[in-house]
Amino acid sequence: MTIDLWTLGLQTINALVLIWFLGRFFFKPVSAIIAERRAAAQAELDHAAQAAASAKAERQAAQSDRAAFASMRASLLEEARAEAKAERNKLLDLAQEEAQSLRHETEASLKRLRADAQAGLAGDASDLAVEIAQRLLARLPDVTLVGPFVEGLVAAVGALPTAVQEALGRDGPALLRVPRALTDAEHEAVQAAFSGALGRPVQMRVEVYPDLIAGLELEAETATVRNHFAADLSRIKAELAAHV
Repeated sequence: MTIDLWTLGLQTINALVLIWFLGRFFFKPVSAIIAERRAAAQAELDHAAQAAASAKAERQAAQSDRAAFASMRASLLEEARAEAKAERNKLLDLAQEEAQSLRHETEASLKRLRADAQAGLAGDASDLAVEIAQRLLARLPDVTLVGPFVEGLVAAVGALPTAVQEALGRDGPALLRVPRALTDAEHEAVQAAFSGALGRPVQMRVEVYPDLIAGLELEAETATVRNHFAADLSRIKAELAAHV
């Protein structure tokens, strides 16, 4: 076998030219394209990684927010339960206080009603007793309505202060109230009794007051002296009312 050096050299030159041509017009553009694609792919990967990291961070933030919201909700519910319980207890205490106050007021009202009823019954009983006494005393004979009371009224006048006795009947006739009209003899006896008690003549103006029932009442500007059943019954009625 013989080797043609020229042919070998030309083939070698052709190969070198082909390699240079391929390297200049094919391998470099292809390498650039591959590098560019690789860079783009890497950028996409980096962007995807960043997006994944961002999504993970957002997910973690959302989970943290949900946990915070859940904790806040639980805290608000617990606070609401505590406030509701406190308000319920407050309302219960207020209701108990109002019920107790109402019970006390009711008891006081019942006590007042009982007292008023007892007082009313006692007052009615007193009025009835006085009315019965008035009716019984009204049946007394006329002769007993004046005479037996003169001595007591004269004694009461004699017990008045000296200044009152001296002024009695000085400025005009003293008013003598009687339960019925006096006879002339009774009028003279009564006037003589009062004149004797005062040590001087005393003029009297007689007026009839059947409400006295029995007895006498002397009235002047400085004093009023009573000795009759109407006054006694009034005192008895007042005493009965005071002991109710």
